[in-house]
Amino acid sequence: MTGPQGRANPDIVAGNWVERWLPNAARPYARLMRLDRPIGSWLLLLPCWWGTAMASTGMWPSLWLLLIFAVGTIVMRGAGCTYNDIVDRDFDGMVARTATRPIPSGDVSLRQAIVFLIALLLAGFAILLTFNAYTIWLGVLSLVLVFTYPLMKRVTYWPQIFLGLAFNWGALMSWAAVKGVLDWPAVVLYMAGIFWTLGYDTIYAHQDKEDDALIGVKSTALKFGDRTVPWLIGFYVLTALLIAVAAAMANSAWPFWPFWIAGCAHLAWQVRRVDIDDPDDCLAKFKSNRDFGLLMFAGLIAGQVAA
Repeated sequence: MTGPQGRANPDIVAGNWVERWLPNAARPYARLMRLDRPIGSWLLLLPCWWGTAMASTGMWPSLWLLLIFAVGTIVMRGAGCTYNDIVDRDFDGMVARTATRPIPSGDVSLRQAIVFLIALLLAGFAILLTFNAYTIWLGVLSLVLVFTYPLMKRVTYWPQIFLGLAFNWGALMSWAAVKGVLDWPAVVLYMAGIFWTLGYDTIYAHQDKEDDALIGVKSTALKFGDRTVPWLIGFYVLTALLIAVAAAMANSAWPFWPFWIAGCAHLAWQVRRVDIDDPDDCLAKFKSNRDFGLLMFAGLIAGQVAA
């Protein structure tokens, strides 16, 4: 195995709360869950909150549902990241950005990681049981996507599609948690989330494109190369249009639209300003998608409360 390539750990902030507050024994497991990097939890959570808000016609979304989805997101994102690190442990050791993750660095053994994964999955299942039967079955089906995604970067230049399918499943689950069934607005919102993920994760993948090319890992960043920006425009235009269609189908009132316009402006800013050859800028633009997601969440609440 060659030594780690590229720049070292740009997405790990020194002195984060995990290092400051958790005991030494707990830190490697917190890092397996990416608790020191919450942006992934936000991007997984926000489609859940979108669906909850959009399904709550004429009223505020249930704070209990929002909380349960937040806790479940942290647990299941942790499970997904742990599984990803188990599967990718050899690749991670070859890339400087990931070489100090707990498994390749030796802070957590493979056996310990597997036991921890099982514990997280059991915790996630316990949370899932608090929902109605329809939502429980949707949650069980999501595991197929969770466990498939990390393998896709080995076989296709489009692993971001599979990430989008998995990361936005919460839009379906949250609508079902409120309504007890699935309806077309939730499906359209889910499709919007997939295109959103294709955009932001393509930006993210440009951080590692040189290392990925060396070790044989595929991504949309490598497929698009210098043509990335036109693809981003397409992905984000479809994201914005499909969210608008979903909101209209759900009868969102006029207060939704100012937030939607602000969100569109944010996506346009990303496309206009991103530097795909600057890893630090790619990371910053990727993280800024939390702001887009929160704008859509606020807009869906406003539109549905006023409906």
